[in-house]
Amino acid sequence: MGTLSVTTWIRGTAQVVLAGFLLFAGLAHLTFARTEFYAQIPPWMPGDADFIVVASGVIEIIAGAAVLLSWRNPTRAWAGWAVAALFVAVFPGNISQFVEQRDAFGLTTDSGRAIRLLFQPLLIAWALWCTGAWTWWRRRQAATAADPQASGKSG
Repeated sequence: MGTLSVTTWIRGTAQVVLAGFLLFAGLAHLTFARTEFYAQIPPWMPGDADFIVVASGVIEIIAGAAVLLSWRNPTRAWAGWAVAALFVAVFPGNISQFVEQRDAFGLTTDSGRAIRLLFQPLLIAWALWCTGAWTWWRRRQAATAADPQASGKSG
């Protein structure tokens, strides 16, 4: 059995930590922090707030499981894109929490909520990097550029 490079080890560890974060957050949606997540439901969002919190928790659990189960598997890039999309999808809720000045998760000041907003792009980058999704996409683009017929695009 070969040894892992430092980069591979760090990336793999980051992938497992991301999966753990998603699983923990998903379970929090369903249990001990359920009411805290109401602060992130925009007032304009249609539907029952409790259903939205529970559904988003289930989605986070599924996303976390996908990231964990795709460890060192080519499908991990798809899991990374799905998690990045999830982080983009919940961003309006984070913006709403800031704009509506809703306290939750210890974010009781405008500056605290604003700082929280700045972390969302980092979460997206984390998901794309540790799963190799960004690298996979770049390689696919390079292969398509080198051989346009491989993608069905011809000049």
